Amino acid sequence: MPELHGKDWEKLDGMFRRNFFNSLTGFKSLCLIGTQNAGGKTNLAPFTQVIHIGANPPLTGILFRPHTVQRDTLENILETKAFTLNQVRPEFVHEAHYSAASWEISEFEGTGLQEEYLFGFPAPFVKESHIKWACSLQERLDVQSNGTILIVGLVEHVIVPDAYVGADGFIDLEAAETVTASGLDAYHRTQRLSRLSYPKPGKPPEILP
Repeated sequence: MPELHGKDWEKLDGMFRRNFFNSLTGFKSLCLIGTQNAGGKTNLAPFTQVIHIGANPPLTGILFRPHTVQRDTLENILETKAFTLNQVRPEFVHEAHYSAASWEISEFEGTGLQEEYLFGFPAPFVKESHIKWACSLQERLDVQSNGTILIVGLVEHVIVPDAYVGADGFIDLEAAETVTASGLDAYHRTQRLSRLSYPKPGKPPEILP
């Protein structure tokens, strides 16, 4: 199957199509999103559709599937206007994946991951995570093409150990052992090839430390 075209999509098995197009976009960020509802029940869920929106002000985006069924994470964010993002390390990648199950109890309790409350922020952090940040809801954008929802959060608090932050602000995610994802259920360690200087015409990029 070297090529596929628009007329071919409907011929594909549904599971094959889902896995194929989820993998096609390449490696993605993997974060556990922590929330709680107005009644105080906590929720934890793995997300790979996490994107950088901007640095000034610092904004993080999360893309949600259409709100056609109960989506606790989305509903909690819309209700309480607060959420945390917690990067995943190899030691708890199985628990992170397990948090996607349809739990009646809190995913923290179901998986054994620990809640952590910091800075007076209402949403729970994941204690086991080394790199994590908290956001307040800034904007909801509805994607008309397919009904997905982009949530934009303003970064309020960030925790990154000094050992992973360079003098120029670059965060060394490889040193932090941050896990990445492909498709819906594959997880990976990373290996940096190089970091290159800002490109300018006529001046080949230099390798940065």
